[in-house]
Amino acid sequence: MAEALVLSGRITAADWAEALGGALARAEGAGAEDTEAAYYGAALEALEALTVATTVLTPDDLRRRKEAWADAYRATPHGQPVKLGVVD
Repeated sequence: MAEALVLSGRITAADWAEALGGALARAEGAGAEDTEAAYYGAALEALEALTVATTVLTPDDLRRRKEAWADAYRATPHGQPVKLGVVD
């Protein structure tokens, strides 16, 4: 995702490095262990922050979309594709 944002010109590599570094530092400061899960969480935090900073989306928009995805996932029978509609 970060590479796609950089290649599209939405953000710079320096933007990504700064956002990810900050998210990793916050995770470490909060006592997160050095695990893949902690790194993924920091990367997601950085991507979401950059998305909000560089688009018209708000944190509330992201929250509603994640909730819609979780609802669609829970309603999808095992082995079937998750179908996510438009979120208001």
